[in-house]
Amino acid sequence: MEIFNQNMLNNLFYILVSIFVLYFLADHMKLYQKKKIYQRTAMVICFSIPSFLCMLFPILIEPNCIHDFRQIPFLIGTLYGGWAVGFPLLILLLAFRFAIYGFNLITVAVYVSMFIAAAMYSRKFRKMTRSHKLIMSTALIFLLAIWSTLIAVVIADFEITYTYVIHFIVIPPFALMLVVYIVETLKDAVIMRSKLMKVEKMEVVSQLAASISHEVRNPLTVVKGFVQLLNSKSVTGEMREQYVSLALSELDRATSIIDDYLTFAKPAPQKVEKIAVDEELKKVIEMMRPIANNHSVRINWTLTPAVIEGCSQHVKQIFLNFMKNSIEAMEDGGDLRIEMNNDKEKVEIFIQDTGVGMTEDQINRFGEPYFSTKEKGTGLGTMVALRLIQSMKGSLQIKSVPQKGTTLIVTFPLVETKTKMKHVS
Repeated sequence: MEIFNQNMLNNLFYILVSIFVLYFLADHMKLYQKKKIYQRTAMVICFSIPSFLCMLFPILIEPNCIHDFRQIPFLIGTLYGGWAVGFPLLILLLAFRFAIYGFNLITVAVYVSMFIAAAMYSRKFRKMTRSHKLIMSTALIFLLAIWSTLIAVVIADFEITYTYVIHFIVIPPFALMLVVYIVETLKDAVIMRSKLMKVEKMEVVSQLAASISHEVRNPLTVVKGFVQLLNSKSVTGEMREQYVSLALSELDRATSIIDDYLTFAKPAPQKVEKIAVDEELKKVIEMMRPIANNHSVRINWTLTPAVIEGCSQHVKQIFLNFMKNSIEAMEDGGDLRIEMNNDKEKVEIFIQDTGVGMTEDQINRFGEPYFSTKEKGTGLGTMVALRLIQSMKGSLQIKSVPQKGTTLIVTFPLVETKTKMKHVS
């Protein structure tokens, strides 16, 4: 008689799939992570189903002996879940067993013994290292198999055969060892993923903190210097007004940096409204005209009236940042072109400059904290703009060639559209 067969592999498959499902829930379902009652319920469901399937499709059927791996998910659930998980599993397992094969006193005695032994050592088991868990679980199921055999012999004068020894005593410890190893591996993977996410968040916070402290310190140092000069008796009234004006300007710059950080960290909730994005772009273009003139930049625009959903203030903030960066990228003057392209589902806004452009590495790092292509830039404005685009269900695409220029393509879901308007300034 063959020791390993398809039904044995099927039993093991049922168990492993249930474990993968359980850890998928643990890693992705917020409800699972909130309360222990949800975790225990999920464990009962995930470990009872393979027990049922193992009984429906047994490994070996002889005139006086039916074998399957039902005890493995039962023991795993009790060892990892304790009394609260083990007891429901025991009731369900016995109920299903009696529904299929009828009542049997030996079965009750065997599984009650397994439940008590596994539940008693559950708390100690969960605190062990992986290697110790493997040893303990293997030893436990082996000793329980011996104990179950003794019960069967005493109560029913059960005959011990070679097949019984192989399938009930020898193989289950190895199967349980494999299952425990996979459980521990998945658990470690979930824990490591959680830790990695925390480390990444802390890294972002660290970079932002470094950026903020560096940039805010500069204007505060300037303000401190002007305040010290104001205490000098040789300062004239005209110089005093000039120093106060410069100090206030630096304080405004520090406030702007802090506002950018706060907007990036948690954008203020705004009422969602329908926005004529072309009208907002015209306002931004007018606001940027003085800066463009100072940099000898000519603005050309072709706008298609279109309506999107979001916050008008956020739209202004996004395009003020992008247009300002484009203008500042053209140190010797150039052309800034603003275009819109609409279809049935989206509106695309193109911001094209003839500036210094960006390398592939700079494009990949676009929007990272504390990264800017400008000598005195913080990168916070770009981070805020990207965060606001995402909050409006939009996206950003960048096309750039060094020394030839950059094109930013901002895409938003479209609500309404009309006809085109052209303008050159």
